[in-house]
Amino acid sequence: MTDFLVIVALAAGGAALVGLPAALAVRALRRRSVALSLFAVAALAVAAMAAGTVAVAQAMFLSGHDLGVVMAVVAVSGTVSLAAALLFGRRIAAGSRELARAARTVGSEGGFLAPTEPPTAELAALSRALEETSARLAQARERERALDASRRELIAGISHDLRTPLAGLRAMAEALEDGVAEDTARYHARMRTEVDRLAAMVDDLFELSRIQAGALALSFSRVSVYDLVDDALAGAGPLARASGVRLVDGGVVPLPVRVDAQQMTRVLGNLLVNAIRATPADGTVAVSARQEAGRVVLSVEDGCGGIPPEDLPRVFDTGWRGGSARTPRSDGAGGAGLGLAIVRGIVEAHQGRATVHNAGAGCRFEIVLPAAPAAGRAQGEPATG
Repeated sequence: MTDFLVIVALAAGGAALVGLPAALAVRALRRRSVALSLFAVAALAVAAMAAGTVAVAQAMFLSGHDLGVVMAVVAVSGTVSLAAALLFGRRIAAGSRELARAARTVGSEGGFLAPTEPPTAELAALSRALEETSARLAQARERERALDASRRELIAGISHDLRTPLAGLRAMAEALEDGVAEDTARYHARMRTEVDRLAAMVDDLFELSRIQAGALALSFSRVSVYDLVDDALAGAGPLARASGVRLVDGGVVPLPVRVDAQQMTRVLGNLLVNAIRATPADGTVAVSARQEAGRVVLSVEDGCGGIPPEDLPRVFDTGWRGGSARTPRSDGAGGAGLGLAIVRGIVEAHQGRATVHNAGAGCRFEIVLPAAPAAGRAQGEPATG
C-alpha cells in the first residue's frame, strides 16, 4: 500500500510540475484562436501525463530498455494526441470563421446564408439562432415597408380629402364675404356639413393614433350582443333609408360579452356605415350574431359585389379604400379609409380579431370576441390595447 501511495505521489508531483506552467500558458492563450487554445489544452494534458509517467518509471528502477519503451510509448501517444487536437481545433476554427462570415449576412436583402455543416453542436445551434434572427429581421423589414406604404397612402388620401372640403369652404366664405351668395342659408348649411365632415375625419385620426399608441382606455361591462346590435342599427338607420338600403336581421342570438359597450357600438357602426355605402340601392345589409367554439361572432354582410382576392389581406390596413364601390363619393360620403383600421384596433384591444371574406353577392365582415364568463365567476378583464 505504501508503494502504491508513493507511485501516486510521484505521478501527481510530476504532473503538477509540468502542468502548472502549461495551465498558465493556456490561460494566456484564452483570447487567441480556438485552434491554438485546443492545442494548448491537449498539450497540457499530454505533458502532465508524460511527466507523471516518466517520474513513476524512473522511481521504479526499470531497465534502460524498459524505460526506453515507456518513453517511446509516451512520445508516440502524445504526438498522436497533439496532432488530433490540432486537426480538430483547425476544423472548429474554420467552422467559426465560416459562421462569422455568414453572420454578416444577417439582415441583408438576401437573408442569412447558413454554413453547410457546422463542426460542433454549439456552432450548429448558433447558426440556427442566427437564421431565425435573420428571418425575424426580414419580417420586421417587410412590416416596416408595408407600414411606410400605408402611411404614404394615408397621407395622400387625407390630403385629398382635406383639400376638397377646404376649397369648398373657402369658395363659400368668399362668396358670402363678397355678398354674391343668393341663398345664404344654403351656404351656411353646406359649410356646417363640410365642417362636420372635417371634424369627423380629425376625430378618426385622433382615435387611430390612440389605438396605435396603445393608449386606448376601455371600460368593460357585461352586455348582450343583442343590445349592441340594436344600438348600432338605430344609429345607421337614417343613412340606410337615405341610401335605399334595407337592414335585415340575419339571426342575432342574445349572447353575453364583456366589452366596452361604447367602443363596440362604434365598431358595429363603422361596419354598418361601410356596408351601406358599398351596397347599391335596393340592396340589403344583414347583421347576425352566433356562438362558435366558446366565442361570440358578430357578422355584417353587404351587397358590394365582393372584394378582389388580392385586396382582402389589406382591407383593415390604414388608408385602404379598395375599388370604386368603397371610394368616397362626390357628395362627401365616405372617409379617409380609417374606419376599418379603427375597427381592427378596437377589436384587438378586446382580445378579439376582425376578418373579412367574400360571401354571396358581397362580403362578410366578422368580429370574433371572447364570450363573457358565467355570472358569479371571477372575471378577469382583457388587457387594453
